[in-house]
Amino acid sequence: MENSALVTRRAFGVLFVAVSVAVGVGSVLSEIVYQNNSPLYYYAIIWIGSFAGAIGAAGPRFRKAVPAIRGRMKNSIKWSTAAKAVNGLSWAGPFASIAAFPSLYQYLILLGIGLGNLSTYIMMKKYSGLDNREQLLVGAISLAALPVAVVIDSSLFATHQDIAVMISRILIAIAYAVGGAYALLARK
Repeated sequence: MENSALVTRRAFGVLFVAVSVAVGVGSVLSEIVYQNNSPLYYYAIIWIGSFAGAIGAAGPRFRKAVPAIRGRMKNSIKWSTAAKAVNGLSWAGPFASIAAFPSLYQYLILLGIGLGNLSTYIMMKKYSGLDNREQLLVGAISLAALPVAVVIDSSLFATHQDIAVMISRILIAIAYAVGGAYALLARK
């Protein structure tokens, strides 16, 4: 029988791969909608459909993963108030900043995912003794993708902002794919 840490890691692997597929598919389909000047509500259909489809495709594996995911998330209840605040700001700060800096949203999303996952990894390790390397990978890759996204946006696709945004989203999908693959292939 597999130990609970490995079951939880694999559960997050399923979740991360589903997120990766949803973001990748949603990014490409959003670009197609943009190129065809389709109505704005298509974006909502695409993104909701991408996530529903990816989670639905994971089907039974995802349903089995939910209790393990919930269990890992409950570990944060034991954290100090300061740790919870730092972790919350790491996730929410960059996303909330999108309202003030909408032209930087693709970078702020990468920053939020990077800082949020990295913060959660550090807090889980410190307060719960868990070494969630899949989360560390997602955070590190997202943060490393920031300068890549800036270079792509400012030089290669300066006149095609839509392509730059799509590539930023693809970088997020890659980060989650790597973290998910690590979690699914881990032996301990």
